[in-house]
Amino acid sequence: MNNQQVDTLVRNLYRAVDNKDVDYLNTALSEQSRFRLGNYPEVTNKAKILEGNSQFFSSIESMKHTIDDIMFQGSDHTDSTRISCFGTVDYVRLDGSEYSAVFSTFLDVKNGLIEDYLVFADISGL
Repeated sequence: MNNQQVDTLVRNLYRAVDNKDVDYLNTALSEQSRFRLGNYPEVTNKAKILEGNSQFFSSIESMKHTIDDIMFQGSDHTDSTRISCFGTVDYVRLDGSEYSAVFSTFLDVKNGLIEDYLVFADISGL
């Protein structure tokens, strides 16, 4: 993947997350995906990843990610790319109150699909 492809992938992913678009996640994740959000246990079943994201999306009114930086490293031997990004996410809780957190995300992308999707953020305030 080149700079433009990585940037597009990350921005499309976070646009979909901010829009609570589970259908987009279904198309972006590989069948053998691994997902972790904060201190929650990792999930490796794609259907359970989608279900977990759907449940999380319904537990908040909205969210907006601001991406500060995106970095990546491609492999010379495979079609995989490791991507990391970080920024701030602003949440609106169901009661209308607000909460912000910094986040870091690590993605492993192979053949255009996300295999690892690891998000580190303190969401305990939600």
